[in-house]
Amino acid sequence: MEKLLVRAPINEECRSKLNDLFEEVVYVPWTDSGERYYEREMVDCLLREKPDALITELDVINEKVLKEYSDLKFIGDCRASPENIDVEACKKYNIPVLCTPARNANAVAEMWLGSVIAFERNLVDSVNWVKGKKWKEGTTPYYLWMGNEIYKKKIGFVGFGAVARNIARLLQGFDVEIVYCDPFVKDVEKYQKVGLEEIFSNSDYVTVHLPVNKNTKGMVDEHLLSLMKSNSIFINSSRSAVVDNDVLYKFVSSKKIRGAILDVLDTEPPTETDARVADIPNILLTPHIYGASHQVVDHQSEIITRNIIDYMNENNLTSQSMEDS
Repeated sequence: MEKLLVRAPINEECRSKLNDLFEEVVYVPWTDSGERYYEREMVDCLLREKPDALITELDVINEKVLKEYSDLKFIGDCRASPENIDVEACKKYNIPVLCTPARNANAVAEMWLGSVIAFERNLVDSVNWVKGKKWKEGTTPYYLWMGNEIYKKKIGFVGFGAVARNIARLLQGFDVEIVYCDPFVKDVEKYQKVGLEEIFSNSDYVTVHLPVNKNTKGMVDEHLLSLMKSNSIFINSSRSAVVDNDVLYKFVSSKKIRGAILDVLDTEPPTETDARVADIPNILLTPHIYGASHQVVDHQSEIITRNIIDYMNENNLTSQSMEDS
């Protein structure tokens, strides 16, 4: 194949492999320009470069873009799912979309574990207490900031894909009980598959790992949240839209459940209403950064390069075949 346009960060090792596959590789990742391309910028870029294939991460690819430039043989999207791409429009123009599932599964898993420990051991508040010069003679921080261990707790996963399984792997040393609910996952050795209501009723930590679709949007509703034990913690590092967050905030504020650990909000950046969530004392809120590690670039580079190699081999997409077509 002749020309590849790369709009996502790809490491040097994988760029070298891509250079062997294509006659020309134009590497202009969004991290260099500092922003994604929206419709007009994307059209202008494609018309200027005229690539045969594209690797992107954040750029908007919709029907308006493809109507003006539909010569792509495939699109590689460095996302677990192509949220920036209109897949139906790509199908209309016969352009396959290759994704990078689980590219940040390890990053999210590590952050999940760190956040739970930080929440349970009062890490943020105790650090701020020291920084605020409140450690005075006569105070006893050992008792003031005494927290809880994860040890021997029951952790219920709603969705048991790559991220959830990475978390479960990291939890092996904590002697916890792990149960999960996922209609698309068959029995997994070492872990018990249970019903959704049982997850919410009996878990010390309920952790959600779901995509947003017509079946999951608003799935975690008042009924399910009302089943949670008063000393339990709710965790959502996947998508805000799968939860009725108004009910969740009400339950946490009134201490019907002990707390929540969140990396996602209904609006990002948050509206004034959403921003108030950070003021609820028993909520630990981070700004959608669970998957943000420098190593994710290496993961996505390896996955998308492997997927492209496989796709080109399966479809005989070589420079010679392009010339013959």
